[in-house]
Amino acid sequence: MIDPRLRTLRVLQQEGTVTAAADVLHLTPSTVSQQLRGLAKDLGVQLLEAQGRRVRLTPAAYTVLDHADALCSQWERAQADLAEHRRGGFGQVRFAAVSSALAALVTPAAARLREEHPRLTVRMAEEESEKVFSLLLARRTDIAVVIPTADGPPPDDPRFDQRPLLDEPQDLLVAPDHPLAGGGAVRLADAAREPWIGSPGRPDQHQVMITACAAAGFTPRIAHHANDWFAVSAMVAEGFGIAIVPRLAPLPPGDQVVRVPLRGEPVPSRRIITCVRWGSDRQPPIAHGLEALRRAAAERRARGRPR
Repeated sequence: MIDPRLRTLRVLQQEGTVTAAADVLHLTPSTVSQQLRGLAKDLGVQLLEAQGRRVRLTPAAYTVLDHADALCSQWERAQADLAEHRRGGFGQVRFAAVSSALAALVTPAAARLREEHPRLTVRMAEEESEKVFSLLLARRTDIAVVIPTADGPPPDDPRFDQRPLLDEPQDLLVAPDHPLAGGGAVRLADAAREPWIGSPGRPDQHQVMITACAAAGFTPRIAHHANDWFAVSAMVAEGFGIAIVPRLAPLPPGDQVVRVPLRGEPVPSRRIITCVRWGSDRQPPIAHGLEALRRAAAERRARGRPR
């Protein structure tokens, strides 16, 4: 078994503060501090240094973390090997995903798992991309379906196994009477002078919009903010602005809006990835979950652009 205090140290590294780590681990900050003091005492090294109201990991702590990453990855592989000796298809797999991926990929994958592996328990939760890595380290989820962000771990991070799942184009969302509606694909630069609806509460999506507009040669004039896709759709339908929305984003069927495909180079898109703890992908419940996601993504690609 892996010392649970190592998990606490790994989550602290990911979150940056004792309070945030405690929230992810469902512990009190005092319990987190007590665990880390005990670990430091047992190891005979200092793990944390005070830095104002925050704490900083010491060089010794990073050495411990290097070994902890290797130990945890090996333990994940050990669990996979042991699972081969168990009978039946029992187990549990937990998904955490951004909202659009939860609706369009995870839910169909979960439905397939329910049909093909009825004794496998499936749990789903909506989470923002920046939170799921700590949830994985805390073992509160097994498979994350997220959008890579600038603050996320790099692809070669030894703690995680990150793999592309789907490249999702963005569509321009306009009202039916907008000049760009009904004429086929358009260039993003054609909308340079329009008022835009931004989504700063969705850092991954907001950054896609800012980066895409910059590549098209302009800075969008953001007139309104909304994070919920239904709210964005309502604003667009009433003519308050335009937006770019992921192709997977569900919109209210009653709203009078038009999805306009974008053309030119580059076409705005965002990559959806799966992420699991390194070494855990061989565990049968997680392996089944990843396979179901890959099949859901293939079906979504075959289906093409929503009407």
